[in-house]
Amino acid sequence: MISSSVQALLSKASALRHAGRVEEAIAAYRQLLNVEPQLPDSWYNLGWLQRQARHFEEALASYAEALARGVSKPEEVHVNRAVILSDQLFRPDDARAELDRALALNPLYLPALLNLGNLAEDRGDRRGAEDAYRRALEVDPLSGLALARLAGVTMDYETDDLLRRVGERLDDPALEPAGRADLGFAQGRLLDRAGRYSDAFAAYRSANDAVRASAGPSFKSYDAVAHERFVDRLISTFDRPTTARAEAEPVVFICGMFRSGSTLGEQILAAHSKVMPGGELDLIPTIAERISPYPEAAANDEAIAGARRNYLRGIETLDAGSRLITDKRPDNFLHIGLIKAMFPRARIVHTRRNALDNLLSLYFLQLHPDMSYALDLGDAAHWYGQYQRLMAHWERLFGEDIFTLDYDELVRDPTRVTEALLHFCGLEWEDACLQPHRVKGEVKTASVWQVREPVHRRSSGRWKNYADEMRELANRLGSDWPEKA
Repeated sequence: MISSSVQALLSKASALRHAGRVEEAIAAYRQLLNVEPQLPDSWYNLGWLQRQARHFEEALASYAEALARGVSKPEEVHVNRAVILSDQLFRPDDARAELDRALALNPLYLPALLNLGNLAEDRGDRRGAEDAYRRALEVDPLSGLALARLAGVTMDYETDDLLRRVGERLDDPALEPAGRADLGFAQGRLLDRAGRYSDAFAAYRSANDAVRASAGPSFKSYDAVAHERFVDRLISTFDRPTTARAEAEPVVFICGMFRSGSTLGEQILAAHSKVMPGGELDLIPTIAERISPYPEAAANDEAIAGARRNYLRGIETLDAGSRLITDKRPDNFLHIGLIKAMFPRARIVHTRRNALDNLLSLYFLQLHPDMSYALDLGDAAHWYGQYQRLMAHWERLFGEDIFTLDYDELVRDPTRVTEALLHFCGLEWEDACLQPHRVKGEVKTASVWQVREPVHRRSSGRWKNYADEMRELANRLGSDWPEKA
């Protein structure tokens, strides 16, 4: 039984955690555990909070304390450690070891099996991913997520059987919206693979509707007016070129619309001996979120200096040595003004592709409900127009430091475009850059399997398979839209 003074500290820490006051809650849990360290659940909560605050090594240590002190459901703690090791600290072997420990404790632990499959996908291990998802379905035959992921990794010859299984699950009226979304996107992919394009589009439409439903009352529809105002504020705040620093910057930022070829661009650079791929780092959005009000408060030398320090601290986990790091977060295009304020000599690779292909691919991608513009083609087109407006502004300010990597040009003439990209990044030619599919290591992206293939042109002009469905969008935007796309 704990004393009243310890109970008071515990209540305070818990209240701060529930209130979302992360740093204060961390301090409170530290105070509590200094007084009474034999509280495994409190060590667990401290680890969770440290993860939210991006103190990843400290979170691992706190989770280890929870395990050492007999926390309930230790398999859950091992999975949490695995996610940090894989997603934040880029240590996939250690992440795999944590998942193996979780499954040794509980072979039927579904989150461990799903994460094991996801880790295998990131590493290009199709057989390992398929095995993990099949094991997950043996544990829970009704798991929509396991079936959806299995559909994403299996080969073409199994399309018919998987379509039947997915369809049977979707026919279940008791299926929750989140599971309906997972399976709906899987069904769309399978139908597209089978060339049943009209059916595929209908499946994707239902899947996007299910994403909305899965958010419940908290769902916020895309607000076109608010987004236009935000873009106005970005343009107003960052309205002049930055003063260049003497030293070169350690990072190349790759950004643009989601599904515009950013992963392929990063893989081309990752094939170079002097480049360290960082993947979709969340550092810039996190930094922007902590500047209030954003963007106006970013026009402050002290805020920018702090942001630069935080970013550099965040990429220390990459262990890049003298190599150039790539930060491939597509929606960083919103924050190019902030990036250039932090890193005046930063190079920006702007990825772009045919607009109709881009919007279609975005509509076919399962995203978080917070990205509500992607759930409707009309909203996505509006977002695309604002993206074009903002990029035009950035190019006026920072044109010499922005390289436009056009996906359609790249797949038509990979040698010429790759040569220009390497030159822009200050890199010598290396033949390996023409074979980005051979790059070893993790790839965390929705297009994980596409980038494991040699560069091809199959996705260029894909919208033509859906010309009837896209015509409505073309009419809303003007009859000449296809020609402009």
